[in-house]
Amino acid sequence: MDNENPRARLYYLFGANSPQKSSWLERLPAGLFAISVGLFGLLAAWRRAAAYRWDFAADVSALLVWPVTAIWGASLLLYILKCRFYPKAVMREYRHPVHGSLQALIPLSILLAVIQFKQPGQDVWLVLTLLALGLNLIIALPVVSVLATGQMPSNAVTPALYLPVVGGALIGGMTLGALHYPGWGALLFGTGISGWALLEARILSTLFEGPMPEAVRPTIGVELAPPTIATLTAATIWPELPGEALAIGLGLSIGPFVGVMVRYHWWTKVPFSIGFWSFSFPLAALASVMLETVHRGGWPLWIGILALVLASTVIAFLSLRTLILLAQGRLFPNQ
Repeated sequence: MDNENPRARLYYLFGANSPQKSSWLERLPAGLFAISVGLFGLLAAWRRAAAYRWDFAADVSALLVWPVTAIWGASLLLYILKCRFYPKAVMREYRHPVHGSLQALIPLSILLAVIQFKQPGQDVWLVLTLLALGLNLIIALPVVSVLATGQMPSNAVTPALYLPVVGGALIGGMTLGALHYPGWGALLFGTGISGWALLEARILSTLFEGPMPEAVRPTIGVELAPPTIATLTAATIWPELPGEALAIGLGLSIGPFVGVMVRYHWWTKVPFSIGFWSFSFPLAALASVMLETVHRGGWPLWIGILALVLASTVIAFLSLRTLILLAQGRLFPNQ
């Protein structure tokens, strides 16, 4: 992949063809929302632990909710300002197969916010969900079009493509299930599983060819997402599913996890960037699935606690490294 025609080489994380001396707002990547998505996933896992009578978890989730909300709100505000003052840069990202996929993190963050803040009887959350799903559809259409017509450069075939095609449908189904629309949630669940099946062979075959281009190696964490999110979505839509059924989803997660970890010597040798937040939501979702399996299947409690502590530790590390980049003025580097 690294030896392709330079015309096919893509600047994945910070915009294609942007002026090197552009303002930091113009260079603000949609990938920034991976932070909010991961934090919302972690908040959900701690709230699930609190609901299952782990008292300490209630204090942690109460502590997390305000900084998570503030980071998400600030990210939305900044990207709205980017849309207002640099619409051409936003459109360049939209037309870019990988940048456009990363833009799907914006509606995904909105859907996860709905899950966390919904209140019974308030129709505004359903309206917000439908708007987020519509935005995800707009983002997904050009990605699907480029894939279906064979125009996707091989070095653009990365796990980031899962975000609009699979992530939007699965997290949308999870959101509709949480809002008590299980039928529509099941429809989106099926759509997400279909998209996952269609993409998996293409993405895995590309990954098996050799190392990804350095710029996108941090985003390999997205490869962990489909099985864990699909299992969590199923658990949300069908609360009567037994623990054994969820264990099947955990088993499906083992293959991608091994596939990512055996490639550690490739993705750990690139400089830290916000792309590494790709690991955050899959690990947080895995912790939630573990907690659900413990609750429904009678597994030992320590298994769920261990998964939650692991996800929290990784996300704390990502947060620290991100704050260091921000303090150094390198969070949105020049190309």
